[in-house]
Amino acid sequence: MPLLEPVKVMRSFLAILLGAGVCVSAFGAEFRSIAENGVVMYDAPSRAATPLFVAARFYPVEVIVSLEAWIKVRDHTGALSWVERKSLSEKRMVIVTAAHADALARAEDGAPPAFTAAQSVALELVEILPGGWVRVRHADGATGYVKAALLWGD
Repeated sequence: MPLLEPVKVMRSFLAILLGAGVCVSAFGAEFRSIAENGVVMYDAPSRAATPLFVAARFYPVEVIVSLEAWIKVRDHTGALSWVERKSLSEKRMVIVTAAHADALARAEDGAPPAFTAAQSVALELVEILPGGWVRVRHADGATGYVKAALLWGD
């Protein structure tokens, strides 16, 4: 039995997924954030499924699979869960994964600090810059530049 060409197999697989209404991004990660406080994350795409945890507003997630009313997501810990599409926002957020992240006044080492964010704090992603910097906005309105290596969700 001849081996199938990998490209043909992938095209067939994508065609099946798309035919089933599944959205798959082949061009990089797609990120969203939780739109409201107290959103239940499930182990399957149904309210009858087992609840895994409750996510807070602005919690960033990466879209893995998109169905009509449900989206399978991954969080900064690598955990996979399902969330109702209506509970997600297009607002781009990042989360501090280091013990703390110093946001600087300019995107350069040695710049004066603008603010410091503790681990697990969600920040709005304003802009991704060259050189591994991300411009962020704190909930209090302060803005600054943080090294991308200290964040997840960009």
